[in-house]
Amino acid sequence: MAASATAGADDAVSPETLRSVFRQHAAGVAVITAQGDEPVGFTATSLNSVALDPPLVSFGIATSNSCWPVIEEAEYVGVHVLAEHQRALGATFAHSGADRFAAPTAWRRGYGGVPLLDGVLARLVCRVVARVPAPGHRIVLAEALVGGLAGHGQPLIYHDGGFTALSRRS
Repeated sequence: MAASATAGADDAVSPETLRSVFRQHAAGVAVITAQGDEPVGFTATSLNSVALDPPLVSFGIATSNSCWPVIEEAEYVGVHVLAEHQRALGATFAHSGADRFAAPTAWRRGYGGVPLLDGVLARLVCRVVARVPAPGHRIVLAEALVGGLAGHGQPLIYHDGGFTALSRRS
């Protein structure tokens, strides 16, 4: 049996260990939006494609997130894939207390009244089909109803605790 390449690679997993492991996992950056009394939205790096037929996506949200009460009741959500030039937009939707829909955020209402962000690479409006409990979180499963590619460019990536871009290969 080969020796472990990294000290601690076979230790019990603590919250800090899990965080450090996932800092090494690059993820796309998305903003999830919904309409309550006011529009809400948050930055998510947990967006996943679940199935193609029917077209299903999932994302996670902490129940302590200020957007959760609206997401908990929403019939529809918007899913926006951010472009590499949208670091500031990703940061705006990641910070609690920010007026996320104030200028310079450009948006409009779409299908089902969902707030749709302008200038993103791609977007979907989805109907929520399930909210799966997890400790302190919910995994939201949603069926994509309308949407598609909305812009051009490279995706914004979250890696090692910050936003970055794909490196270009020649």
